[in-house]
Amino acid sequence: MTTPDAGIDDKGGVAIRCQDNLSVVVRFADRFSYDEDSVHFAVEVQAPGLAARVDEVVVWIWDSDLVAFLEELAADYRGWDGERGWQTDDRDFAVSAVFRSGGHVGLTWTLRPWPEAAGGWSASVTTWLEAGEQMGSLAADVRHFLAWEAR
Repeated sequence: MTTPDAGIDDKGGVAIRCQDNLSVVVRFADRFSYDEDSVHFAVEVQAPGLAARVDEVVVWIWDSDLVAFLEELAADYRGWDGERGWQTDDRDFAVSAVFRSGGHVGLTWTLRPWPEAAGGWSASVTTWLEAGEQMGSLAADVRHFLAWEAR
């Protein structure tokens, strides 16, 4: 991890740590790809009393882009009203964003594997980052992690 809040970790994944509570963490890890049309990776969320992981989130090249979503949040560092959101086509991973006075962005990361299955589960954590630079760094780290070229 390159900063205490977000960054590439020592295993090549991305860790996003809440600046308000350092025990709240979201990790992207174990990236792989079967073809040029998609990227697969694991997402983990941790908070006091909570640890959850979805082993295979799939992002398709034609999806609404997570990186573009994060870059748009970073560009709007002066704030916005309401909530903005992004989710995978499978709806097993989502992130929503709100702006708080003082220049902070709350990102709520939700894991929901098998969203259509009876008895499914979901887990969410919220990380708070500074608007602008920290959000821009997060977008760059996620772009690097999801890079389409073969590794």
